[in-house]
Amino acid sequence: MLLEVSDAVRANLLEQMDSQGVLAAAANLDSDEIADLVPDLPEEVVPNLMQRLAPDDRARVQTALSFPEGTVGSLMEFDVAAVRADASLDVVLRWLRRRGKLPSGTDMLPVVNRDGYLQGTLRLEALLTHPGDEPVEEAMHRQAVAFHTNDSAASAAHAFERYDLIAAPVTNIHGELVGLLTVEAVVDHIQVVNPSELLSQAGLRDDGNIFAPVCKSARNRGLWLALHLITAFIAPRLIGHFEHAIQQIVALAALMPIVAAVSGNTGNQTLALVIRGYALGKIDDGAFRRLLVKKSALGLVNGLIWGGTMALLTLPVYRDPGIALIMFAAMLLAAAFTPAVLRRLGQDPAHGSAILVTGLTNSLGFCIFLGLAATLLVH
Repeated sequence: MLLEVSDAVRANLLEQMDSQGVLAAAANLDSDEIADLVPDLPEEVVPNLMQRLAPDDRARVQTALSFPEGTVGSLMEFDVAAVRADASLDVVLRWLRRRGKLPSGTDMLPVVNRDGYLQGTLRLEALLTHPGDEPVEEAMHRQAVAFHTNDSAASAAHAFERYDLIAAPVTNIHGELVGLLTVEAVVDHIQVVNPSELLSQAGLRDDGNIFAPVCKSARNRGLWLALHLITAFIAPRLIGHFEHAIQQIVALAALMPIVAAVSGNTGNQTLALVIRGYALGKIDDGAFRRLLVKKSALGLVNGLIWGGTMALLTLPVYRDPGIALIMFAAMLLAAAFTPAVLRRLGQDPAHGSAILVTGLTNSLGFCIFLGLAATLLVH
């Protein structure tokens, strides 16, 4: 339960448990699970827990804690059933029978040499279908997908999706086998990261849980609510600057929310696509110019289509070709590229983008629409 519940619920449960209860709960966990739990445990419990572990398990927990969050090393399992390249398949089968079980969620066995360096992988299918006297090195797959402990978990998740992996070996920088990355660990990581990205778009931190204390939640949301208030204040100031134009052409007051809404929707669509591209590793800084050109062209096409549509709808309602032309031009120009601009400035395009894109596109839409009207229609 402590491993599966949210951070805020886990913290509340641990506060209500005494030290002996925490130690009893962690006694039967695997070393990688204990490593996941240790950061949330009370400081006075951790030394006693580490002392109760067997030396090998203690070393594994310390190793897992040394890897930064979001790396393959922080997700890998240490229970690896590795086989030697110079053994025969019959020997491997007898060894597996004595072992009694395989690591959960795996369809292959890492193959190592005498020094523990990864040589390839032996698929269970090959183990069962090849002759028993055949050496492992002849049946193994030498070009198997493997990861280093310092690889990012996001790139590993992308590789699991691309190659339909169930498990993959993990090595250190020297090429020695140190662990196994399973699809279960990757899925758990994705389930943690995806809600974080959604919270981040709304200007919330990862710890913005609905069960979090009131003061903590208020601090979490306060900064971005203040930013939203500032960006929201810009739009009415822009409208006030064009008060003379609105007084002369009252129809502008009725039409300007349409421009702001369409530009906001365009920005949010671009936002979702760009953030997904960054998350999957499909967009890097070198692709920024190509991405900007593509999104500009897409904005131009959408502006021509829907700007023209709104011009045709506006013309019979207000019977003013000038207003219809301004509506067309404003929707054509109000293309929002906020995520790509944030990325270009070195900012995370996910963090707070939903708030920023709303404020900026509203202000941009009003400025373009009223600016064009003031320049071309008002005398």
